[in-house]
Amino acid sequence: MSDIKVIIAGPRGRMGREAVQLVERTENYQLVAAIDYKYDGKLLQDVDGFGSSEVPVYGDIEKCLALVEADVLIDLTTPEIGMHHTKTALLHGIRPVVGTTGFSKEDLAELQSICEEKEIGCIIAPNFAIGAVLMMKFSQLAGKYFHDVEIIELHHDQKLDAPSGTAVKTAQMISAVREQKIQGHPNEKETIQGARGADFEGMHIHSVRLPGLIAHQQVMFGSDGQTLTIRHDSYNRASFMSGVKLAVDTVVKLDTFVYGLENIIE
Repeated sequence: MSDIKVIIAGPRGRMGREAVQLVERTENYQLVAAIDYKYDGKLLQDVDGFGSSEVPVYGDIEKCLALVEADVLIDLTTPEIGMHHTKTALLHGIRPVVGTTGFSKEDLAELQSICEEKEIGCIIAPNFAIGAVLMMKFSQLAGKYFHDVEIIELHHDQKLDAPSGTAVKTAQMISAVREQKIQGHPNEKETIQGARGADFEGMHIHSVRLPGLIAHQQVMFGSDGQTLTIRHDSYNRASFMSGVKLAVDTVVKLDTFVYGLENIIE
């Protein structure tokens, strides 16, 4: 089997650094370039913490793709940059694996359309932790039987989007099987705005942001005389790498758009 040639966008981030290590230690992966606006024209070894890697760094994706042959782009940047990177990669015939969250419905629809037109694979995952994906799948199963549910997601205080992509994806998955209802007392009133969290089709999502947290979520279901809580905790970014590897191994075989790892986990 030939090596999978990988470009990583966002190598200096905490997830990006883990992804670089993943690619470098995986036998059939080859890191061929990195994209980082701050280190254009440098080598990855010129960036603190990357040892002796002689992989070239490019400031923009167009220049990178004009000079580097690759199979997969791993993007771990921001929604705006990630959208540009993903579209550009697809148009160049490179399959993206995207861990950036915060894409709009319109963004996702546009990317899906490009994938269908080009017959090329793309995986966007709100969460790469296998345990988090199972938490979402278990929550969807529970949503068939428990129609009252609240989601509490907890992340580090530098996270830009709220609710998290994982929380939104969880709510969407539950909504697909849940009997829709408005929860709580019909005359309920917030004495402080936002006390009940975000409202997603009657379900409530609460976002906690504190230093010391990484990525955590619990889904609480209630019914007469009982509650069910499904929780997942990531204690470091290494927890996401098994999902990144699964996505890379899968996307090279795909010719379709996939949103969420739950769609490739049997």
